[in-house]
Amino acid sequence: MTLRAGNWVEVRSREEILRSLDEKGCLDGLPFMPQMFQYCGQRFRVYKRAHKTCDTVNVTGGRRLTNAVHLQLRCDGKAYGGCQAGCLLFWKEAWLSPCEADAAAPTRASRIKADSDPTPEGCSEDDVWKATRRESRQNEETRYSCQATQLLAYTTPLPWWHFGQYLEDYTSGNATMGRVLRVLLYVSLRPFNWRFPAFRKLHDRIKALFGGIPFPQRTGTIPDGESTPTAALDLQPGELVRVRSFSEILATLDRSNKNRGLYFDAELVPYCGGTYRVKTRMTTFIDEKSGKLRQMKTPAVILEDVWCQSCYSDRRLLCPRSIYSWWREVWLERVPENKQD
Repeated sequence: MTLRAGNWVEVRSREEILRSLDEKGCLDGLPFMPQMFQYCGQRFRVYKRAHKTCDTVNVTGGRRLTNAVHLQLRCDGKAYGGCQAGCLLFWKEAWLSPCEADAAAPTRASRIKADSDPTPEGCSEDDVWKATRRESRQNEETRYSCQATQLLAYTTPLPWWHFGQYLEDYTSGNATMGRVLRVLLYVSLRPFNWRFPAFRKLHDRIKALFGGIPFPQRTGTIPDGESTPTAALDLQPGELVRVRSFSEILATLDRSNKNRGLYFDAELVPYCGGTYRVKTRMTTFIDEKSGKLRQMKTPAVILEDVWCQSCYSDRRLLCPRSIYSWWREVWLERVPENKQD
């Protein structure tokens, strides 16, 4: 089957999924992670077709994969040392079955019985749990293995200029034709915006007329070697914040567009000036290259429903992965509940 965004699916039974996995708990190199078992027998709407993704291991650009989708389900990090990144999970179509949207309709699990063999050949649930750790020497720091760290094993390179991917973005329901055309137009005009200040000013004026954002790929103002500012708001989940203006944030960045080592990506610019709630106080994450758990020296926060839209970033346009954006507290200001815009 080839699923589209908006289709309803039911996650297959534990036994059926285990039968699809190899001894390392993978299908076509894609790991099935332990927390995904809790969704067996439940129904969800397809968020986006995962026909492509972005390389967050070596940061080389786009990657292609087949027969996979994203549901609106994210990793809780419990099997991975408490990682707080909240990555969107990949689901192979073999782990799903098309179903009706009607919540009252009987589930697939209630209509059929799984094969009676409780120990599927090739993989067990214990194997899936063991696969969350990489082999390491005695006393060596634990290294984790998840869908993010193993991304290169189940994907292949996808150059940004391969036009077929943008056609599939539209036919899959991932993006409207209008959005696809706007992104491609932006990429076409970007070299002129980079090189000619007058062109950038014209771009910003036209965008302002239609409620758009200024050219998002600008450089921070703090000279190399100077410290970038910080703020200690001690923001907690549920608090309301406003993202500062793009110009204010540029004043906190060095010439590499970093604040205390955290990069301010062009994909964050559309959220400038907006008001959001804090979802997570970000302190712990897995380094996707090494698999090791890392602690942030200067905490960041994740905001609710604020993620990468892949409209401006080099070589990963319209990636459906929707990675949460990380925000320094100096880029935010607390908003009292009674003073929302």
